[in-house]
Order: sequence, then C-alpha cells, then structure tokens
Amino acid sequence: MLEVIILAAGKGTRMVSNLPKVLHKVAGKPMLQHVLDTCTDLGAERLHVVYGFGGELLREKILNDEVNWIIQPEQNGTGHAVDIAISHVNDDSTVLVLYGDVPMISAESLKNLLQAAGNRSVGLLTANLQDGGSYGRIVRDEYKCFKSIVEHRDATPEQCQINEINTGFLAAPAGKLRQWLTRLECNNAQGEYYLTDIFEMAVADGVNVETCQPVENSEILGINDRQDLAAVERIYQQHQATIFMQSGLAISDPARFDVRGNLTHGKDCSIDINVIIEGDVALGDRVTIGPNCYLKNMQIGDDVEVRANSVLEDSTIGELAIIGPFSRIRPQSEISSFAHIGNFVEIKKSHVGSASKVNHLSYIGDTEIGADVNIGAGVITCNYDGANKFKTIIGDNAFIGSDSQLVAPVEIGRGATIGAGSTITRNAPADELTLSRPDQKTREGWKRPLKKSESKKN
Repeated sequence: MLEVIILAAGKGTRMVSNLPKVLHKVAGKPMLQHVLDTCTDLGAERLHVVYGFGGELLREKILNDEVNWIIQPEQNGTGHAVDIAISHVNDDSTVLVLYGDVPMISAESLKNLLQAAGNRSVGLLTANLQDGGSYGRIVRDEYKCFKSIVEHRDATPEQCQINEINTGFLAAPAGKLRQWLTRLECNNAQGEYYLTDIFEMAVADGVNVETCQPVENSEILGINDRQDLAAVERIYQQHQATIFMQSGLAISDPARFDVRGNLTHGKDCSIDINVIIEGDVALGDRVTIGPNCYLKNMQIGDDVEVRANSVLEDSTIGELAIIGPFSRIRPQSEISSFAHIGNFVEIKKSHVGSASKVNHLSYIGDTEIGADVNIGAGVITCNYDGANKFKTIIGDNAFIGSDSQLVAPVEIGRGATIGAGSTITRNAPADELTLSRPDQKTREGWKRPLKKSESKKN
C-alpha cells in the first residue's frame, strides 16, 4: 500500500499574505492541489496532509474527501511534522513524503523514487546543481555510496562545495520510518527535528539508501515568496506550451501563453500572444485565437475565428463563426455556425442563430435570435426592469435597425423589419416594418445661438 504524507503547515511569511502559502496558485490552481493531483496519478491509497496556519481555509478550498487532515500546532521542523503524521499510517505501507509548496514534482519522478526504494530500502530524490544554495548536501563515502545528509546551516565550507543536494522527497517502509522518527533529536543550528537525520540512522541500521534524480531539476523548485511563485508559473507555462506545440498547436510566443485549466484542440489551431485559457476549453479543427483574448470553459467548433481582445466565458461557438474583435460572450450563450459577433458587442445568456450578425456596439441579453438575422449598430435588448429579467425572441430573417431598443418581454416576428431608432415595447408582426419614431420636423428660418464674443463681432 502506498500512503503519502504532504507537509503543508508553513505560514509562508515571505508571501506577505493572509492566505496559507500552499493555497497560492500556479496555473490557476492552488499549489497543494497540484501535489494532490500528482498523488492521484500515482495511485496513492491514502493521503495525509499536515497543516497548521489557515487550516479551516485549507479544508474549505481543497475539496478532497480522501484527504486525512492532520494538525501541527507548532512547527518544529520536518521531522516533527512527519512524526505527527506517521501515527495515521499502516506499518506495512510504503510512505512517500512530499511538500505542498513544491507543485511541479512529476508522477514520473516519484515513480522512479518508489522503484528505487522498493519494499525494503529508503529512496531519496537528489539533484545535481551548479550552486547548491541553501539545500542540504549529500555526503558519500569513498565508494560513492550514500553516507548522510548535512544541512546547509550545519555544513563545513568543504561540504558546501558538494553539488549533489537533497530535494526532501523520500520513500520509506512505514514501520522503519516510525522507529527512526522516535530517535530524532533537535541539537542543531535551528533547534528543529530534521527529517534528514533518519537517513544516517538507516545507514547505521544496515538499510540501503537508494538515490535517484528528477526527470527535470525544475520539478524540485519550492515556493517561498512572490518571486518564486512568478518564476515557477513561467516555467510551468513554458512546459505546457512545449507539450501543446509538440501535439500540433501553433503558439505565436510560448513566453506569452497561459493555460490555467485544461485545453484540448484539434488540428491546425493557432493561438496568438497574451491569450489566457481558464477552466475547460475545447477547440475544434483550424480554430484561430487572436491576441489578448480570454477563454474560460468554452466549446469552440471547427474553423472559428476569435479576433483580438475578446472575452468568452462558459458558452459554445459553432463552426465557421467569427467573434470579435473586442467582443464579450458571457455565460450560457450559444453562438451558432456562420454567425458574426463583432466590435464591442456583448452577448449574455442568449442564442444567436446560424449566419446571424451582431457586428457593432450592441447588447444582447436573455434573447433567442433566429437564423439569418441582422442586428444593427447600437441595438439593445432591454431585458431587466430593475427587479426581474425578461426574454426577447427574434425570428428568422428579421432586420433590426441601428440604435433600436427592444423592451422585453417582446417578440419580433419572422422576416420583420424594425426601423432604425425605434423603441419596441409590443410584439412586431412577421414580414412587416415596425417603427416608433416621431415625425421629423424642420423649422424654417431657425438660427443657431451664437457665443457672446461672436455676437459682438456681428
């Protein structure tokens, strides 16, 4: 049985935030959730999360019934945290120790770690870095066999020159780990119980310590402050961009590409710069997304063009439709095939029929628009009376003249024409012209008023 202990008790003081550190997001998802999702990929049977600061908020934001939440009232080191959790672990399990603020660790690297540990050994994930910085150093004997870990604070100048570092990730037999944790002491520079001390105990007890390295060193990056968070975000997004491009997605600039959720795409799709994908977004074949667009929970059909600076949320777009530039598609909207939604048009909770056009400066809310309808510039569906929402229905082949207001509830018949500048408060019959303009008048001889300075000159 595989059980996982995730250490997530740190407050994250350097984040300068009221939010627990592990709830800060990478690619739109709390970093702790990244680690939990990786555990799911591993097939872990039990998950134990050691928490401290902001515990109630953690349990509110991380919705996972399989997590066993374990409180660490005082943070006295990693050894102390694992010791608190180990009482919840079966002795015959293999224990994997992970960290809630190291979100990029991959399932592949952890599988290699578990394989190195086997059933009887202790597995340790190490990495070779040009500059070991504040990481603990791996000390080996003359035969290159693992000997111990020395924390950077306690290392000699010679030990600080060692390039192989401890990542903190380990796998061990639970029964053995429990025994070693009871022997930990805090006689070190920090006065804490170091989890790393168990490795020297393992060697002394004749238990092999087998090491392996991550697939990529970027996987072990921990997040301590906002700069770390931003750096990990860009690395994560670059990694995603690489995977998408390898699968055939054209990305204009991988450095200006963000997926904060799940993206699927067909063949020959392209995404321009500064596009943000959030939630679940599916692109058909030959979809093009222009620059500076935001897509959240969208289903987009084949051959759709989303032009620059458009915002699309929780809706569907049919094949060969054109959206934008500067369009906003709000939730629960359905744009049918061949439709055009243009400049500064907002669509809210509405259906736009096949080949219909709403191209300029219009608001369409709570509306059913049929096929082949033309909506002129500046048209507004007045769907809200200050208390309740009402629906507008526009039949096929209708023509709505510019600067008209359709006051819901109202129905525009099939093939109807609404004259420009009309305010429509009653149903308009099919195939007829309906308008509500006052008569145009001209006052002959009328003179435009003059400014005082101009009247003196005259």
